[in-house]
Amino acid sequence: MIVLVLLLATAAFRGLGALGVRRYGEWRVAAAHGMAVMLLVTASAHFVPADVTVMPTHADLTAMVPPFLPYADGLVYLTGVLELMGAAGLVLTATRRAAAAGLALLYVLLLPANIYAAIADLGLASPLWQRIPEQLLYITCALFIASRIQTKEEVSV
Repeated sequence: MIVLVLLLATAAFRGLGALGVRRYGEWRVAAAHGMAVMLLVTASAHFVPADVTVMPTHADLTAMVPPFLPYADGLVYLTGVLELMGAAGLVLTATRRAAAAGLALLYVLLLPANIYAAIADLGLASPLWQRIPEQLLYITCALFIASRIQTKEEVSV
């Protein structure tokens, strides 16, 4: 589901670029905005009370934290705040590359929690065969956004 949010939002922003909205004229910028939309969705789960049943909740995410990490409750809130900050950073041109690099690092750091949740079969998360490739997609997307490809003008200078 979340992968679809990323893909559809990115395609929608790039579609706006194709229709003449110059801000979204590049795939890298469209992907940054698509990832920001995805992060708003995923970050919201970090703050949702346990009695909500239509989406993952704070309690679900706390259960995903491996037992060797202290303060699971606080870590879930912290990662939610970091995701929101990353989303804001992605839509601002001046901070886009740094935000994307930071998000790639965050996704790498969250990988053990996703592996733990999949192996422990908590019944909360998607299965390992799905969860790990999704996480790798998010890392790849963040690195794509953070990368810089030189234009012909920059190369000839």
